[in-house]
Amino acid sequence: MTAQAKAVTRQVAYRAGLSAEAAVARHYEHAGHAIQAIRWRGQAGEIDLIARDGDGLIFIEVKKSKNFANAARSLSDRQIARIYAAAGEYLGQMPLGQLTETRFDLAMVDVSGHIEVLENAIGF
Repeated sequence: MTAQAKAVTRQVAYRAGLSAEAAVARHYEHAGHAIQAIRWRGQAGEIDLIARDGDGLIFIEVKKSKNFANAARSLSDRQIARIYAAAGEYLGQMPLGQLTETRFDLAMVDVSGHIEVLENAIGF
């Protein structure tokens, strides 16, 4: 594969990821959750979406793949550690800090654009 072809492939994947994140954000908004942040970045890394759940927060990792099983398998231990570290940074800005009620969801988007959310999928 040429360098140009690789660049095009990366660009397509990037745009597909943005589209998946936007679809998941709409999904959470339709469920009554306000989106607090999209692609929030701290020193520890990035969190795809952060939504409000009453007084608590939902940290959402978005995975797009051919099917939900592949999407679920693509979440690595390293990514989970990054999400926890970044969430800790974000919680440092909250009035209750680490005492803020939190949930870590995995939102999967398949090739057809269907969304499946696993609430509390990323647990301690």
